[in-house]
Amino acid sequence: MNPVDDRIGEEALPSRTRAVRITRRTVLAGLGGMALAGGATAAYGVGIEPMRLSVTRYAITPKGHWPAGLKLRIVALADIHACEPWMSAARIAGIVETANALGGDLMVLLGDYVTGQNFVTRYVEAAEWAPELGRLRAPLGTCAILGNHDWWEDRSAQARGAGPTIAGEALTRAGIRVLENEAIRLEKDGRAFWLAGLGDQLALLPGAKRHGYARIGVDDLDKTLAAVPQGAPTVLLAHEPDIFPQVPAHVALTLSGHTHGGQVRLFGYSPVVPSRYANRYAYGHVREQADLVVSGGLGNSIAPVRFGVPPEIVVVDLSSEAIA
Repeated sequence: MNPVDDRIGEEALPSRTRAVRITRRTVLAGLGGMALAGGATAAYGVGIEPMRLSVTRYAITPKGHWPAGLKLRIVALADIHACEPWMSAARIAGIVETANALGGDLMVLLGDYVTGQNFVTRYVEAAEWAPELGRLRAPLGTCAILGNHDWWEDRSAQARGAGPTIAGEALTRAGIRVLENEAIRLEKDGRAFWLAGLGDQLALLPGAKRHGYARIGVDDLDKTLAAVPQGAPTVLLAHEPDIFPQVPAHVALTLSGHTHGGQVRLFGYSPVVPSRYANRYAYGHVREQADLVVSGGLGNSIAPVRFGVPPEIVVVDLSSEAIA
């Protein structure tokens, strides 16, 4: 019997049992569609999202002590990673302009001002990016801490195993107070609070002569908080969020960066997070013994890719009462 005569024609089959004929053309079309979708996704992740700018707001009534009636707005910039074409001095100037318009009482910088990657057309030096950040304006001023890349890319500081760092000195010259394991008293509307800045937790790269093969920090949480009167309202700046489980419950808020939200974040999950706690402190507001906000940052580290976590300026409104 001719095998062609033995087949049932498709028109004779019920619609839900009709055979689907897969041809080379349909396979290639499917693969082509997948390739186009993948290419479009990659183009967005490299060429579009890293160049965006969003403002993320948090209204927090701290678990830790906070004075009744004190409303404080903090504007935070993290992980700038100055370099071209991703984070030029002109782009930093635009970010500063946006930040100044947000009505912050206090500006804070959470570390990692230097490049942090090799996919660049030009390195933007501290003499270029620091003066732009020096144009930040708020009634209570601008304070900063340093990040791991500010240490790692400073060969002199690495050789000494200690500061000062190029980034830290540039910020100071720009009129920005750099806090390293110290706290300062600030006041708004006649009510005092303390701003504490922690030294970086990953500052020193491996060196056999100095400290074996583990990265060592210059952080000292006990020293940082020692100057704060017992029970005084405190905001802590810590570049890496991994310190958070050790932060005392009386600290009203810890602000961190470093993770970039994983740079790729889908459905609230980041596949790769530079933290030993993985997604626990990858991004956003975390409430445990106290309150933590982790910024997604502004620049890129390792690779110029962002997907699902666009560059952001963080605004935190603190109040002893719920903010509508």
